[in-house]
Amino acid sequence: MMTTNPYASSPFSYTAEPTAAPNSIVELMPGARNLVHYAQVAPGERVLLLMEHTVDPVVVQAIAAAAAYRDAEVSILSVSPFSAGGWDADESRLIESAAHGAADVVIAGTWWGEVHTAPLFFSEVAAKGIRFTSLHMAATATAMLTGARFPAEVHYALVRRALSQLNTASTIRVTSAQGTDVTFSAPVFTQDEGPLKPGDWRPFPYGGTNFYPGNTEGVIAVEDSAVTGVPEEPLRITLEGGIVSKIEGGIAAEQLRRYAPGGYYMRHALMGLNPKVRVAGGTQFEREKHAGAFYCGIDGLNPEGQADPSGPGFAHCDIQVDRPTVHVDGELWIDRGRLLLLDAPEIREVAAQFGPAEVILDDNPGIILPRRYTGAATSR
Repeated sequence: MMTTNPYASSPFSYTAEPTAAPNSIVELMPGARNLVHYAQVAPGERVLLLMEHTVDPVVVQAIAAAAAYRDAEVSILSVSPFSAGGWDADESRLIESAAHGAADVVIAGTWWGEVHTAPLFFSEVAAKGIRFTSLHMAATATAMLTGARFPAEVHYALVRRALSQLNTASTIRVTSAQGTDVTFSAPVFTQDEGPLKPGDWRPFPYGGTNFYPGNTEGVIAVEDSAVTGVPEEPLRITLEGGIVSKIEGGIAAEQLRRYAPGGYYMRHALMGLNPKVRVAGGTQFEREKHAGAFYCGIDGLNPEGQADPSGPGFAHCDIQVDRPTVHVDGELWIDRGRLLLLDAPEIREVAAQFGPAEVILDDNPGIILPRRYTGAATSR
């Protein structure tokens, strides 16, 4: 039975997103200011805005103005859209590669991840020593107005507190009302407790703890994915030993098989921490960062049929679970989409430095943070 029309609910590029009125740049500036604060933009630095042709010009102008206000040297490069999950393995991207290698900071506005292409893969960013942050599906006025307004220092506090427990975790079990029941073993977490450092690639709006599992076993009920959008009928993926062993679910299952004929493995996963990122109405790469959300990325096996995370798989498919229940070593961590960490006294103490903690940490993203609560005092 069809539950959702994916072609109506899953935008596939910035052309499907509404553009902002010119005067709305005033309301986008707090989020743009937090972005350049997170990227640690300094006077005299070369800042490259790598923006797809279809990005809202008002969003580009807001980010450029925020960087220029810090006396950076700002360049804007408008480029063609990147392929979903890097499936177009033959694209050269010579201009983009050369330009980003000459920058101190790169701020990308792409729909699909530029880091899943060979010329701009994670290792290339690290080798060039630049600070790279990407607004995947989030170079929009609504993303800048919601998740981007969350004070960076509160995000850092959430990450530090989360990693203090997660770094020693042995298992992470994720379940959902839709039928997900999957366990990740021996997870290794990305250590990103603060602002960008040279060689870092991070998404923006910030808002998650990313990890690489040693093993994955169980079933994921796909609520949204990069390949299928919102499936027309239940779509399930079974993993054994970290490898996808079964894909079930009508047309969407066929689409997933065609996308990576050689098969998939579990590459990484992330638990969301940002209470101001949208859920309703948000794109997949926004929703994944919402406090209490969960997503994971499967990728194509190499030609030898092996999992090889050292390079792009050219078939990266991110999968969304909006309101999961998550247990870490048996301890309840997320309860049906509610991140329990938001109630921790130490987190509320940090939030209170920017305004009422109950407002800053309210996980209803429809409660847009007033400008005075967005971290202005610490991000100039």
